[in-house]
Amino acid sequence: MHAIQRLAVIALVAGAQAGAAPAPRLLAALHWYGQSAFRIDGPPVVYIDPFRLPPGLPKAGIILITHAHFDHCSPADVAKIRTPATVVIGAREVAAKLPPPVEVIAPGETRTVAGVTIRAVPAYNVDKPFHPRQAGNVGFLVTVGGITYYHAGDTDLIPEMAGLAPDVALLPVGGTYTMDAAEAARAARLIRPQVAVPMHYGSVVGSPADGERFAALLAGSGIEAVVMPKE
Repeated sequence: MHAIQRLAVIALVAGAQAGAAPAPRLLAALHWYGQSAFRIDGPPVVYIDPFRLPPGLPKAGIILITHAHFDHCSPADVAKIRTPATVVIGAREVAAKLPPPVEVIAPGETRTVAGVTIRAVPAYNVDKPFHPRQAGNVGFLVTVGGITYYHAGDTDLIPEMAGLAPDVALLPVGGTYTMDAAEAARAARLIRPQVAVPMHYGSVVGSPADGERFAALLAGSGIEAVVMPKE
């Protein structure tokens, strides 16, 4: 999808809610490739959890990987966008799946790479066995071009989300392995971003209806919910 088309779709979805001004500006550099895979246009270009990427994408300056599950840590997709200069940062178990070098990051740690601030925050399940807290999986608060994006990773609603207050929150809504749409909407109210974007649905788990339900549940909250088009 061309950039102008993409922004038109974002503006249309966002415009259905009051106070819609932030979304086109805050999402202008953001691209969604399905599941939890995003690209943020810097410079530098930042990818998070690249998976099933289409061909011909820009090479990465930074690749961030929340945990080692196949739909988040895909060696084949990393190889498509990696160069010798790319900095790869991921949770502890990611390093065993990818060719070195991989910088391991744990919850609570911060890195600064090429002017991009990267803070790792906890991501875990509270009532499911798939992402135990002790695994050291992470979400990321990433500040690129003056905009802070929170990519939650695979997680349930957890107390560490309170007060994060990013500009943009990318939240899983597909259920089964993560929050469902209702839980993610409650998480968004706890996090208090300006814009919330659903992810982790419509591919491995969940359906497009989950993204729409998430947006509907945030109506009137003061948080602008935007269902991004998959590129």
